[in-house]
Amino acid sequence: MALYHSPLYLDALSQLESAAAAMSADPNIVERLKYPKRAIQVSIPIRLDDGSVKTFEGYRVQHNMTLGPGKGGIRFHPHVDLSETTALAMLMTFKCALVGLPLGGAKGGVKVNPNDLSRQELQALTRRYAMEIGPFVGPDKDIPAPDIGTDRQTMAWFMDTYSQIHGYASHGVVTGKPISVGGSLGREAATGKGVAYCINFAYDKMDKQIDHKTTVAIHGFGKVGMPAAVDLAEQGAKIVAVSDYTCALYQEEGLNVLDIIEFVKERNNLDQYERAGVKKITNEELLQLEVDVLIPAAIDSVITDKNMKNVRAKMIAEGANGPLTKEAVSYLTNQGVFIIPDILCNAGGVIVSYFEWVQGLAHFFWDEDQINKTLHRILKNAFDEVVVKADHYDIDMKKAAMCAALAKLEAAMKLRGLFPG
Repeated sequence: MALYHSPLYLDALSQLESAAAAMSADPNIVERLKYPKRAIQVSIPIRLDDGSVKTFEGYRVQHNMTLGPGKGGIRFHPHVDLSETTALAMLMTFKCALVGLPLGGAKGGVKVNPNDLSRQELQALTRRYAMEIGPFVGPDKDIPAPDIGTDRQTMAWFMDTYSQIHGYASHGVVTGKPISVGGSLGREAATGKGVAYCINFAYDKMDKQIDHKTTVAIHGFGKVGMPAAVDLAEQGAKIVAVSDYTCALYQEEGLNVLDIIEFVKERNNLDQYERAGVKKITNEELLQLEVDVLIPAAIDSVITDKNMKNVRAKMIAEGANGPLTKEAVSYLTNQGVFIIPDILCNAGGVIVSYFEWVQGLAHFFWDEDQINKTLHRILKNAFDEVVVKADHYDIDMKKAAMCAALAKLEAAMKLRGLFPG
């Protein structure tokens, strides 16, 4: 069981140690943060539509609960493993701390390609997974949410399973639910909207403004990339390239974002999109485009020491978790690229998940304007705090974000102490 050997985990560990060195953090606190509080592995047997039984591997990792209950998504993907899940849980710990949420870091996943399963099989998988990790989750313990390969429907099945076991409707057990079963307005677009907000904060810092000359390329046109594209396009930016796993679309004058979204909603891949003037390029070519803003919003480790020297964007907004390795961050920062770190840039999702959790516990729901205004305020405060840390320690934004998060965790962990002492 290679718990500590995935590149993403090693990169997260390296970020922690680098930030700790920059701010001279307490080594005892850093030592505790290197390891997850709890790592759960479960088997998930389900009956397939053909009558056979297949068993899947499932995980839930709770990294640190000092600030509050665990919070983090559930990922259905063929490459899910315990090491990756641990790394993502660690990043969630720092993300929640950075933006000031009373939540800890957690993550879950099932090793499966959801596209290979029917709707009924997916429901059976979700419900059995919910039962297996049920003793370790709950509104006051750990609150899952959607991630890659999961969605609102997955969360509705999870909530219903947990509620059936406990005998009452538990709105607070998961977030990212449909509105009709206790979801929050603004949740679905929150991560992408937060990416757009952070790009605006960065432009304000540089005394620049997004307009018709601003060019944007988005690697990963999904739950994060789509709302970010819509927001930036509404401000006048030209979205010149977007991609999925099949290909990337490129148009120098700017793509019709809304048309592509409608096309994708019909369960089409981008390699099937045909419009006059739109070229098909590879994902690697998209990452190398000379644009003002590059948003890697798909998966981790897409910009590494192997391709970092080909990146020509002026700004990179990390919409995904860990899309740049530490080597890429260091090199590109030295080249003058402004990088908005993932634990800040994509925190919009967990912030509005927090709002959904609070609304569910209170049984009182907010309007979308209140949600977006509060999201904007929290992200702006966090962005400004990271800038202050970067200036104070004379470090890059990525390291500064980790320093800001680590400072809050260090203070809380020292106050709570070490049990049993």
